[in-house]
Amino acid sequence: MTCESRSERAHAKINLVLRILAREASGYHGIETLFQLLELHDLVHVRVGTMAPSLTCAGPTMPVAGLGPVEQNLAWRAAAAYTSASGWNTGWEIEIEKQIPVGGGLGGGSADAAAVLRAFEALSPAPLGMEGLLQIAGTLGADVPFLVSSESLAWAWGRGDRLLPLPALPTASVWLAVFADGVNTGAAYAAFARAREARGDIVPAFAYPAEAFSSWASIAALAVNDFEPVVSAMHTGVAGYLPLLREIASEMRASGAPAIGMMSGSGATCFLLHTGAMGIRTDGLMALLPTFTR
Repeated sequence: MTCESRSERAHAKINLVLRILAREASGYHGIETLFQLLELHDLVHVRVGTMAPSLTCAGPTMPVAGLGPVEQNLAWRAAAAYTSASGWNTGWEIEIEKQIPVGGGLGGGSADAAAVLRAFEALSPAPLGMEGLLQIAGTLGADVPFLVSSESLAWAWGRGDRLLPLPALPTASVWLAVFADGVNTGAAYAAFARAREARGDIVPAFAYPAEAFSSWASIAALAVNDFEPVVSAMHTGVAGYLPLLREIASEMRASGAPAIGMMSGSGATCFLLHTGAMGIRTDGLMALLPTFTR
């Protein structure tokens, strides 16, 4: 049996800006967001050949109950979508070493799917090109187009399938507050929609200055996540940690070091991003997961 293999790093992401736009007739909410890639990553190993399709996941961040049916896993769906779009009649074996916390708003499943797409593209006898990869990625989830692009920093809008790559910023330290239980994305959107309807809010227009994303200081001045109020009401960990991380970030900014304390995606992971040379204040915090921007 002739096989070829490829391994890819599947990097996590955080959202430095996440605004939820109007709900479409389909019920889907558009977004606009600022993605930042993290050094934290899963490892994805892909083999192609005449074998039957298979997917295995293991690693320290795997939930005790597993990840559910393999056919519903984004990595499996990415492989199936790539072979269908390219007309490539091949089997595959996918092995994922999980290091990214599952269900925490860090894009772990999306990162694995993006890594699978990149691996298949590298192994394919008829590559689709980045445009083809982005088209497939857009059908898999709002985070996947950014994560398949391998950009470090990018502005995205619509369903995450419209990307504006931005110049990478200097490396920053990121501390992640992760929890055993995550937040269901659908439930978070539903809660946000109910809250917006109850307030009678109209989605506000907002203009970003040309230099908005040119430095950590300018990003810190604009950082926002529209999910935070509703997720704080849904998740006690977010309700407890988020105010503390915001307070630490505020203190660091007051001392002249750009810092951001907020929640990533629909949660529940909260983070403190900072560029200070000194260690962060950790009183009142349990163990945090350190990483860096990439």
